[in-house]
Amino acid sequence: MKEFQQTNDFNEIVYGRRSIKTYDPSVKISREEMTEILKEASTAPSSINMQPWRFLVIDSEEGKQKLAPLSRFNKDKVLQASAVIAVFGDMNNFDYAEEIYGKAVELGYMPQEVKDYQLNAFKPLYSQISDQDMRDIILLDAGLVSMQLMLVARSHGYDTNPIGGYEKDQIAEAFGLDKQRYLPVMLLTIGKAASEGFNSYRLPVDQTTVWA
Repeated sequence: MKEFQQTNDFNEIVYGRRSIKTYDPSVKISREEMTEILKEASTAPSSINMQPWRFLVIDSEEGKQKLAPLSRFNKDKVLQASAVIAVFGDMNNFDYAEEIYGKAVELGYMPQEVKDYQLNAFKPLYSQISDQDMRDIILLDAGLVSMQLMLVARSHGYDTNPIGGYEKDQIAEAFGLDKQRYLPVMLLTIGKAASEGFNSYRLPVDQTTVWA
């Protein structure tokens, strides 16, 4: 296992995950370990590998106090958690295309001709993409990284809760981010559960699936 990880048990990670309502406020996550959690989560797939997710990690008491009034009915979770990760999407994510593809060539992951072909194909598409289409891409990709982040956190021995109920129109500016560029996606509280989460009923596959 990697440093900080506590389990590689797939069943424990997936089936043991719960949306936690109360956290032990005495438990802190070091920034070194949080960096590793985010690094592991960021192996999630994304559209043409643009990795449009951006993380704001709110782990100080000052930061959590600033976030609490914006978190509606989730204030207690925000204040108790070791940290809150605000997931954003970068509307200008294609600005990093040259770096991402260039580094892939440098590391031997991709030949130069493939990089040139793909960037020449994607640049015209992304230069003309509408804001709504970009938002759709970002929300899909940010959802993938957020789910992976919750599972990675579980492998490190922590619990999480995804939050959609907060003041999305205010959070970027409250933390000094450009609200036109950074699209708020969700908040994720992370920490050590103070009580077990509840099991929840899942619809059977035959009600959610159509075969063709």
